[in-house]
Amino acid sequence: MSPDPQKKPRPTDRKARAQDRKAARQAAEDALAAESLREVYAEIMSRAPEHDIDPTLDRVQRVLELLGDPQRAFRTIHLTGTNGKSSTARMTERLVREHGLRTGLFTSPHLSSVTERIQVDGEPLSAARFVEVFEDVAPYVGVVDRESQEAGGPRLSFFEVLTVMGIAAFADAPVDVAVIEVGMGGRWDSTSVVDGEVAVLTPVAIDHERWLGSTLAEIAAEKVGIVKDGATVVSAEQHPVVDELLRERVAETGAHAVREGVDADVAARHVAVGGQLVNLRTPAGLYTEVFVPLHGEHQAHNALLALAAVEQLLGGRALDGGVVETAFADVAVPGRLELVRSSPTVLVDAAHNPHGAQSLVDALGEAFDLRTVVGVVGVMADKDVEGLLATLEPAFAHVVLTRNSSERSADPEDVAEIAREIFGADRVHTSVRLDEALQLAADLAERDDQVGVGTGRGVVVTGSVITVADARSLLGRG
Repeated sequence: MSPDPQKKPRPTDRKARAQDRKAARQAAEDALAAESLREVYAEIMSRAPEHDIDPTLDRVQRVLELLGDPQRAFRTIHLTGTNGKSSTARMTERLVREHGLRTGLFTSPHLSSVTERIQVDGEPLSAARFVEVFEDVAPYVGVVDRESQEAGGPRLSFFEVLTVMGIAAFADAPVDVAVIEVGMGGRWDSTSVVDGEVAVLTPVAIDHERWLGSTLAEIAAEKVGIVKDGATVVSAEQHPVVDELLRERVAETGAHAVREGVDADVAARHVAVGGQLVNLRTPAGLYTEVFVPLHGEHQAHNALLALAAVEQLLGGRALDGGVVETAFADVAVPGRLELVRSSPTVLVDAAHNPHGAQSLVDALGEAFDLRTVVGVVGVMADKDVEGLLATLEPAFAHVVLTRNSSERSADPEDVAEIAREIFGADRVHTSVRLDEALQLAADLAERDDQVGVGTGRGVVVTGSVITVADARSLLGRG
């Protein structure tokens, strides 16, 4: 039968074709944005790496001056410390946002995409928006690059450009409050161009010695530098050396201090399904039975810092308990004791120094019923490998040493020489490829499983944020 030329398309057919065209246009736009993002990321990556600190804020300040000082367009909570910065920053941002304020969040490093580092209202910038922000600031960055090079200095670094982009994106949104995590250190970190109304100091320990100093005092001196004149600083319990330097900085700047163990504390905590219930005491009040969907005692202390910081931002008053509960219950921190697969259980955690590793070990034993755990460890060559492995050893039946995708990744065979002294030769394995290391670890975890269902067996991937990012990508979480 030949088609009837008089027959008109049904409305549902027209609607379907219109939807198909719209979807095709969107796919084309997304592909173009993704390609543009790759080009922009390559340009930023061609600059000095983010761990290459040049002790000056001049270049970033100059770009911001040309942009009209956008860092003054919003209020800021500025965070530093050795461990717990990203978790605390995410909790802080979520709590601010629950109060109806528009937020910016600047964190590092990223797990899957550089766009994760700059978020507005809890969402990473889209690829298209990230490119747009770069194109907006690029002419001004170029001017300062030339000025610096003509004076014998370098171009802006990778992290300096990202800092400018984050501040510009927040001012343009515009946000009410930006929660900004330092990249490394504090005093000379490019994020210190902001004057944080509230500064947060998470626990300070030995890390990044090549750049920040070889002693706790040298490292702490850099980190307390984010406390600005007249600010409020909220600090975790610190080593006496750190606490003394913080006191000196508070006196120097006329800041107001809220100290864990003095003005605030975790009054109680209980393990719960999917996280923990905590009682948190701050200068303004006691918050009870607050659910935090993160594992480990350290996350309870991070929640305390976030709560105290937001109290100070909002005038030092007690916050509505329902608002606090809603905000904290919605917090997610990828890559921090995150469950990414079951049977066997596969967890990823970004611990990269002994202090972070101890938090991992403590939380692992508390929150997960695992009898046999095999570690997959890929660590940077400049880290305290011996201290990291010695801390992890009691928790791991075996350790599989591997590489991550960074050029700074340590050679597994070099790490194995240290590991054999700590674990014993029969518990140490190596695999250059992370995918093969994951498979080997799973085989080792299940080797003595008589039941055959993987119960009580687990794999923990740790040692570096990059290792965690690579593993999440391999396991479909990237």
